Amino acid sequence: MIGKLRGKVDAIGESHLILDVNGVGYEVQASARTLRNLKLGDEASLTIDTHVREDAIRLYGFTSEVERNWFRTLQNVQGVGSKVALSVLGVLSTQDLANAVALGNWAAVEQAPGVGKKLAQRIVAELKDKAPALSMAGLHVKTPAGKPEPGVSAAPHVASEGLAAAEAISALTNLGYNPAQASQAVAVAMQELGSDADTAKLIRRSLKELAR
Repeated sequence: MIGKLRGKVDAIGESHLILDVNGVGYEVQASARTLRNLKLGDEASLTIDTHVREDAIRLYGFTSEVERNWFRTLQNVQGVGSKVALSVLGVLSTQDLANAVALGNWAAVEQAPGVGKKLAQRIVAELKDKAPALSMAGLHVKTPAGKPEPGVSAAPHVASEGLAAAEAISALTNLGYNPAQASQAVAVAMQELGSDADTAKLIRRSLKELAR
């Protein structure tokens, strides 16, 4: 199975790209968000999810392990296949999706093409307990220096997306709050402070929310 590809972006289509890896062009399906962050000729490193079927082998590309985990988890929800999962990730970043799930904001998920009200509500309800773990998985995608891998120009900010929130959730969990409570409090804090808030600010604001 292919787990990761690094190469030059050779072509970008409506729902896929061609990644040239040492002269071999791989067709990779990707979300609209991922494709918007890529440019022709750029060097890109993508985490890959390989789907093998009797009639085809499909590669799905993501800018981080966290995004791939969300892609896989979304498909555990009845009615969500790979197309719908990519659609959701094309509209919401992994942190926005985590916040929507934590706050029960199904309307945000409903914005994705192909997702109706009932399916959006099902996604939020079924993933509520899984969202904290997926968010905290972001703690493990940092490089030793806490920066994106050198030499990768495509969407370098995406790999570290949501790390402050993940660290805040982890800290609150260590203080004894259950993951669902911590995730919801951090989501509220991010709404108030913005996505650029650092870990310390998120923890302080979250503690105030939890003290209510």
